[in-house]
Amino acid sequence: MALQSAALAESESGAAADPAGEATTSQGPARVWLRVLRAPLTLTGVLITLVFLFLAVIGPWISPYDPSAVSDAASAAPSASHLLGTTQNGQDILSQMLYGARASMVVGLGAAVVTTVLSVLVGVTAGYVGGLGDEALSLLANVFLVLPSLPLTIILAAYLPHSGSLGIILVISVTGWAWGARVLRAQTLSLRKRDFVEAARATGEKTWRIILKDILPNQVAVIAAAFLGTVTGAILTQASLAFLGLTDVTQWSWGTILYWAQVSSALLTGAWWWFVPAGLAIAVLGTALSLVNFGIDEFINPRLRQAGIGTKKAQRAQVVKRRTKRVKQRGPVVARPAGAPFTPDSTDVILDVRDLKVDYVSDGSRTPAVSDVSFTLRRGEVLGIAGESGSGKSTLAYAITRLHKPPAEISQGEIVYTKADGGTVDVLGMDEDELRDFRWEELSIVFQSAMHALNPIMRVGEQIEDVIIAHRPRMTRQERAARVVELLGIVGIPADRAGSYPHELSGGMRQRAMIAVGLALDPEIIVMDEPTTALDVVIQRQIIEKIMELKDRLGFSVVFITHDLSLLIELSDTIAVMYGGKIVETAAADDFYRRPQHPYSRGLLASFPTLGGPKRELTGIVGSPPDLRRLPSGCAFRPRCPLAFDACAAEIPRLYQVTGPDGGTSRAACLLHAEGAPKSAAPNGPDATDGPDTTTTNELATGEMR
Repeated sequence: MALQSAALAESESGAAADPAGEATTSQGPARVWLRVLRAPLTLTGVLITLVFLFLAVIGPWISPYDPSAVSDAASAAPSASHLLGTTQNGQDILSQMLYGARASMVVGLGAAVVTTVLSVLVGVTAGYVGGLGDEALSLLANVFLVLPSLPLTIILAAYLPHSGSLGIILVISVTGWAWGARVLRAQTLSLRKRDFVEAARATGEKTWRIILKDILPNQVAVIAAAFLGTVTGAILTQASLAFLGLTDVTQWSWGTILYWAQVSSALLTGAWWWFVPAGLAIAVLGTALSLVNFGIDEFINPRLRQAGIGTKKAQRAQVVKRRTKRVKQRGPVVARPAGAPFTPDSTDVILDVRDLKVDYVSDGSRTPAVSDVSFTLRRGEVLGIAGESGSGKSTLAYAITRLHKPPAEISQGEIVYTKADGGTVDVLGMDEDELRDFRWEELSIVFQSAMHALNPIMRVGEQIEDVIIAHRPRMTRQERAARVVELLGIVGIPADRAGSYPHELSGGMRQRAMIAVGLALDPEIIVMDEPTTALDVVIQRQIIEKIMELKDRLGFSVVFITHDLSLLIELSDTIAVMYGGKIVETAAADDFYRRPQHPYSRGLLASFPTLGGPKRELTGIVGSPPDLRRLPSGCAFRPRCPLAFDACAAEIPRLYQVTGPDGGTSRAACLLHAEGAPKSAAPNGPDATDGPDTTTTNELATGEMR
């Protein structure tokens, strides 16, 4: 595919003609930190925290006295020789504060690290793995959650009175990890069902890589907030245990200072300088950590970052220029040659699905979501699949790509893929490694709702590059960058947008970015699951034109799933209509439009208004789609069908071949086409006439679509 020059030309022109681009130019890590530190509250919190950390490190070295040394200056108020005064025994309180800062900070940070690691390991593992592992880890977390933490902490601390900071860290970690694990499990359960995680699985990413690159980065704000909260909580807990005398009171910490002040009745004697500094230090540090927490979301979430800090158009142009230069030096990426254009009489089958059945299994019951579905996809063909919500379209797409997960289960059928060299592959017989090589190399998927299918915290270029890394580990970084630029150019996105986050792109550009991800490895088949959902008609038109242009140029086959029949008729070579988990009609797009053979298809077409000709009443289809757990006897469409007769309640119709007046053939699962059916009610019976304006005796119009 020698498309690189065109892609670069389009990229350069796009960069030059994008006046708003500067506002969405990506920021490097240094600029993100700059933006965070420019927030007054966050900067204040960071500075205060750094001061405490600095004092904790150098405190014992700059301490003016030994904190345990006794002197004659008993209960002395703050003075030049003792800046924070002395205790009842003449010990210098400033020295005790400096020594105590290290102990308190070590406990706070140590407990936070151990607690956070335990929470992440248990919560993320339980949420992502699921099954028995999830149940076991969740049970463990629930046990610790129901235990009263304060009494448990006191009991454990009482048994470890001389273990020092390590013992306190262990006590706090054991009693505090469960809550964070529960929160992270809930977040992981939500994230693992998001389209961008499914896309990562589909591209062949390994589980550990998905967790590290897709799951954890989207939870950094939660993890960081929990970490900072644990630091504050651990310092308070350590101070409380020390104040109660449950720790080694000979080891100086802020809590130990408060303990001796309480034992010596400092409040009653008016020695405020004994207890105020320690209490104030704990309060100030807790406030500082809270202020730092305010800036975490802005640092983690690209939506909250204000773009353009210190950015100049000249700098941006230089970045694009350097990237373009590297691409030109590397030369074009060798790609799979395009096949011959598709023709209606083609017999070159690339995907053969036979008697496919997908069930949802739960509590010993099986709900058929896809039943006995068979179809063929020819090389270069666009197969459109239509139907109401719940008809099994997306389940079929996930089954074809083997992305279905429990409780979905393929209980029968075959999916045979034919390679370009004529060899065949049993898709259902592939193991995980074979599937990883098959997906995106031979078959890719474009998920619906691009905003959810794209990882919100990764730049668009990085997400395209991830697919290449997963399947082309030997490609150099420069070669991958060249391929990203080429793919963006192919789908009509300027090269400088590779550094943009998904929220910085329009809906149409996000969808084109998803198509670029699908094209990354030049697959032979692309499954598009409602790629134009939630887009306005103008953007839909642009997406469809781009898909058709790329199909004709690159020669791949498409399985296009949508609710929009008018869109499907214009785009597809062949149309398959699903109802109740079955295919009820297949036909060439033009034959389907002019002579739909199934009453359900005629009802779908009658639901769309005409763009020309005489006005008519939209009839639509009465009733609702069937409950797949309790399908009606016989034909699933019978309760809603105005042409149903007695046999429809007793017999499940098979796909009958129907030949039109001009020789065109289609297949329809309707008993009206069986022998002995009442011909007066049949779609092509005596009461029907050929042409787009026909109506049956029951007034089911085909409708004018174009």
